[in-house]
Amino acid sequence: MAKIIGGLTTSHIPAVGNAIANKLFDEPYWKPFFDGYPPLRDWLDIHKPDVAINIYNDHGLGFFLNQMPTFAIGAAHEYINEDEGWGIPVLPPFPGDAPLSWHIIESMVEDEFDITSCQELPVDHGFTVPMQLFWPGLGDHPNFPRAIPISANTVQHPIPTLKRALDFGKALGRAIRSYPEDIKVVVLGTGGMSHQLDGERAGFINKEFDQMCMEKIVTDPESLTKISRRELVEKAGAQGTEFLMWMMMRGALSEKVKPLHTNYHIPISNTGAGTMLLECID
Repeated sequence: MAKIIGGLTTSHIPAVGNAIANKLFDEPYWKPFFDGYPPLRDWLDIHKPDVAINIYNDHGLGFFLNQMPTFAIGAAHEYINEDEGWGIPVLPPFPGDAPLSWHIIESMVEDEFDITSCQELPVDHGFTVPMQLFWPGLGDHPNFPRAIPISANTVQHPIPTLKRALDFGKALGRAIRSYPEDIKVVVLGTGGMSHQLDGERAGFINKEFDQMCMEKIVTDPESLTKISRRELVEKAGAQGTEFLMWMMMRGALSEKVKPLHTNYHIPISNTGAGTMLLECID
């Protein structure tokens, strides 16, 4: 049977994609951010997951405001990266795992989640930046996994509640663990922590709230479900709603997890950037 070995979190800021392309890893602005990733890469190199479930939000490449599914799951054999206008180099296709995708989709629908299944899905920086951060070199990395993108709506209100996000993750975890093949799976919860990119509160960051979320998501994720969508926007900013994707990741893991590494750094592109490695405890 498939086994979920752990979960990783990361921001997916497009500026990070440019920094990677331009090899700015040791520049003073970027170094504290990139220094948070070697322990996660070392863990991945040791455990060598076969599949990465990458939970992200699309930014107008695969979906737009006129068609924005609440939850969409990729069911393709590969995922194409396309130019999205940030000046980030277009990357080669990412290998998928269609049989596992369809198993997850079938199981999620059986669990009464309404899923948009995507047999074609162009992936943007929300997906590609985390893959680059965790597996430098991508396809040239010796342990590069197959990937399945799961897109969540964090843009077009009404967005999912944090409870719905956590419940989605629990159903996702059940789906993965019921897959009959003997594979190892890691789940990525991506997105910035507190940030707001426009309006009167542009540049807003709430470090205290971010750090509380990083603590509670380990020890008591259920308590975070009491945060309403309005309160999440108030405390984390209009784009801080991306935290719901961390909750989706956490729900997929075991009830108890072991935090092996955390890093928090501000500001990167006006965003609170959190990185975590949570290992599942059987």
